[in-house]
Amino acid sequence: MFWKKSPAAVLASLLVIHLLAQIDRNMLLGFSPQIIADLHISNAQYGFLVGAVWVLSYACSVVFLGSLADRFSRTRIIAAGVFVWSLCTWASGQAQSFEQMVLARFFVACGEAALVPATISLLGELFSAQRRGTAMGIFFMGIPLGIGVSFLLAGTFGASHGWRATFHALGGVGVVIALLLTRFKDDRSQMPAHERGAPIVQQIRAVLGLLRHHPALSLMVAGFVLFHFFFVGLAFTQLWLVKERGMDAAAIASRIGMLQLAFGAAGSVVGGVLGDRMARRLPGGHATVTALFVAVCAVPMIAYRFATPGTWVFYTGMCAGFFLPMALYGAGNAGIVNLTPPRMRSTLASFNMLCINVFALSIGNVVAGWAVDVMAAHGVVQPLTRVVLASDILGIASVIFFALAAVAVVRRRGAASPVLAGA
Repeated sequence: MFWKKSPAAVLASLLVIHLLAQIDRNMLLGFSPQIIADLHISNAQYGFLVGAVWVLSYACSVVFLGSLADRFSRTRIIAAGVFVWSLCTWASGQAQSFEQMVLARFFVACGEAALVPATISLLGELFSAQRRGTAMGIFFMGIPLGIGVSFLLAGTFGASHGWRATFHALGGVGVVIALLLTRFKDDRSQMPAHERGAPIVQQIRAVLGLLRHHPALSLMVAGFVLFHFFFVGLAFTQLWLVKERGMDAAAIASRIGMLQLAFGAAGSVVGGVLGDRMARRLPGGHATVTALFVAVCAVPMIAYRFATPGTWVFYTGMCAGFFLPMALYGAGNAGIVNLTPPRMRSTLASFNMLCINVFALSIGNVVAGWAVDVMAAHGVVQPLTRVVLASDILGIASVIFFALAAVAVVRRRGAASPVLAGA
């Protein structure tokens, strides 16, 4: 397995794959006005597409795929996932109805569920505890880059060729990448049994037992799930800016894309690099770092929802909203990985993803879309503003869990094992 001798090259390759995954996933956001109009769907149906569809798929696949990644070839699992989601991204461009789009997006999510659990395990193996935050931050930079590029594509290539052609092109690129990935082997069959994950049912029980008896880890996971309500607000941000702030759809799509690229990517790098450095100096390690990031960004993010478009307060808060979630990905994931035994990392990551998709991205997006429709039907002024503000407040509430996790880490450190030392 010669490729493991170049961790930086592996990380760069995984970043490219993650970038593609996030573009494919978030193209619905960049084309939200066009797709809603083309397929004649409601706000609630749109919320279902960008939220609940993913949960249905993740519930069927993510924990299973995560447990496989703790036992078998992670590169083959990733390759199969890339192939499935890319083929179904192409199929998304063929959808003529809400039902057809739901089916295509279900299998896009199923394929993407293979990527993060296997990658977290790989990065945990290739990078030391002192560098994992940086590695995680760079990998998860694919999220802001993917979101940003999806909006840029919608405002440029998509504006000229349409949303369907954009989905077709992305699907073709992904299939090629999947075929190339099959050349890289990750043979884990020769590993001692205690270094590999257990069969799926036994593995899930072990992970649930770990969470029950490890307060710091369970609090970190809870905070990580809660902060994803920031992404519920992001899903409705373009609609909010167009319908209630009077901004042009194509212009704001490009602007969101550029700011997401700049400040989301900066958040990933800063959160990873600064998180690693601060974690070695602060009591509570990465848990304390994540709590500090939320506390610093909370005020400008709330002020942004009330500010006049175009003002410095407006853009400061918008940029803070792009920076913060990605800053938490580097520091937060490093903290979780450092608290988790190596043989459970993919399964724990898949459980974390399942909770994120069930409680935040699925229920959150559906309820948000439903709330907008209900408030609009009852004549409530600016219903989208109320929904995105509520999403921000829920995300900011994650600071409570991160702070409690930091306290739990401090309490354990007197008799900490080496795996906790970098937490």
